[in-house]
Amino acid sequence: MGGLAGGLVWLTTLPIWLIRNSEQIKVEGNRLLPTQTVRSLLSISYPQSILWLEPQKITSELTAKAPIADVVVNRQLFPPSLTVRIKERYPVAIAVSKPADIQLLGQRPAKDQASGVRIGLLDENGTRIPLENYALLERSVKLPTLKVIGNQEHYRPYWSKLYQDTSRSPVKISEIDCQNPANLVLKTDLGMIHLGPYSSRFSEQLKTLDRIRKLPRQVNPSQIAYIDLRNPDSPHIQMTGSKDFVKSHVP
Repeated sequence: MGGLAGGLVWLTTLPIWLIRNSEQIKVEGNRLLPTQTVRSLLSISYPQSILWLEPQKITSELTAKAPIADVVVNRQLFPPSLTVRIKERYPVAIAVSKPADIQLLGQRPAKDQASGVRIGLLDENGTRIPLENYALLERSVKLPTLKVIGNQEHYRPYWSKLYQDTSRSPVKISEIDCQNPANLVLKTDLGMIHLGPYSSRFSEQLKTLDRIRKLPRQVNPSQIAYIDLRNPDSPHIQMTGSKDFVKSHVP
């Protein structure tokens, strides 16, 4: 038995089983993360026997260190190589707790709310991505422009649908303010839009917003405090003068 065990150990150290360098690691499925970056995240000491590599450990390392949702690892014996197939998380929005946190975007290190830090990123499913993980990407890849303000727990249940509808809106939406659950506020090219609490009528509210895109031609934008779309069948604009607010129907 001792001789058999020793023989097995000897077999695993033969050159034909060894991963000698990172070039023997193939990375597939990556579009944002450079291949060399993915390879560098693996704590593999070269040379390393292909038989001693642990796929589950590799999976855990990559999902913890980078914006990666899923990893499949396959070992090939002849010639010895490792294939790492990843599914990346694509950040679609910057998540902050309050408007003042947006000013921190130009600062490093980034702070993520989940670890006592104030800025993070969201994918389309609402999964939070630490901003420091996103820093692994090539510098040519820009941060998302959409910003979401508020406690993530408030909008997590409906984020996926909210983002899908927002991304399809003909009117550009740059910020989604979820600080007050009773009043979702959008920052758009037309100004601030008040929607009331998020509901199944959100897509209908966006359609109404699209229909009033020509509003700035009829009303001086500087005199608009916000557009009220709580009832998409009867939209209003809240006008502001020097002191007073006047509500009038949108044509």
